[in-house]
Formats: sequence, structure tokens, C-alpha cells
Amino acid sequence: MHVPTMTDAAREFLALPRLAVVGVSRNGDTAANYVFRKLRDMGRDVFPVNPNTEEAEGARSYPDLQSIPGGVDGVVVATHPRVSADIVSECVKLGIQHVWLHRSFGQGSVSPEAVRIGRQAKLTLIPGGCPLMFGDPVDIGHRCMRWILGVTGGLPKEV
Repeated sequence: MHVPTMTDAAREFLALPRLAVVGVSRNGDTAANYVFRKLRDMGRDVFPVNPNTEEAEGARSYPDLQSIPGGVDGVVVATHPRVSADIVSECVKLGIQHVWLHRSFGQGSVSPEAVRIGRQAKLTLIPGGCPLMFGDPVDIGHRCMRWILGVTGGLPKEV
């Protein structure tokens, strides 16, 4: 069985046409907001998800994944890790096969329970890293973070 590398999985994920970013905030200064803007700039249909606001980044925000009309192909989870397992469970329920648990330094959105749920459901689950480290063009800061995390073992070797 072929297990995709982080680079393969990131390339596949970033090619998906419809994506959701969970954790986009009203104030615009979170990792989720940066990821949302990058995906939008890459030409993806991207939907912010936050149950606490009706608008984020100038777009309608959805309270959950099931509320997005037409669904999505992949989800970036950029929330506190205590809620990431619930989001991955919602992805499984909705048949969303591609999930990226955001993490640069520290724990990020990765939780052991979220990873277990995703692996058990055979999702293509990226447990760490950031789409900004892989989405062209990659800025110098994210190129450096990708290199540092790659050298220190902070990026998953396999997905």
C-alpha cells in the first residue's frame, strides 16, 4: 500500500477545488484567516467556518461544515485541538476525505483523538504543517518554517 508523503498529500489537497477553513475569525489575525486568504488567492472556492460569526474575510461564514451549500472536497482545521476531533468526525459523517490539521510550532490543531478518528476512517489526513508552506507561491517565512520543521521532525513524513 502506497502511503503518500507530506509533499504529495499537500499537493493533492491544494489542488482540490472546494475547501473549508474551520476557525476563521472576525478579526482576521489568526492562522485560519491567513490560510483562508491564501486559498482564496490561489483560486479555490473556499468557505470560512465559525459558529460565532456570520461573516469573516468579507465572505459568509458557516456555523458548521454541513451548512455549506454543495459541500466541500477538503477541510483545513485551524482551531483549538480540543474541538478538532469533533470536526474530523463531522468530515467522516459528511464523506469529506481530505483533512488538514494545521500546526506549525506547538500543538496547533492536532489532537491524538482527531488523528485516530481520521486514520480509522481512512481519510487522507495531514496531521501538521500549514498549507502556506506548500501553496505556490510560498513566502520566505513559510519556506523557512517548512525547512526548519522538516529538519526537526515537526512535519509528518507520511500521511
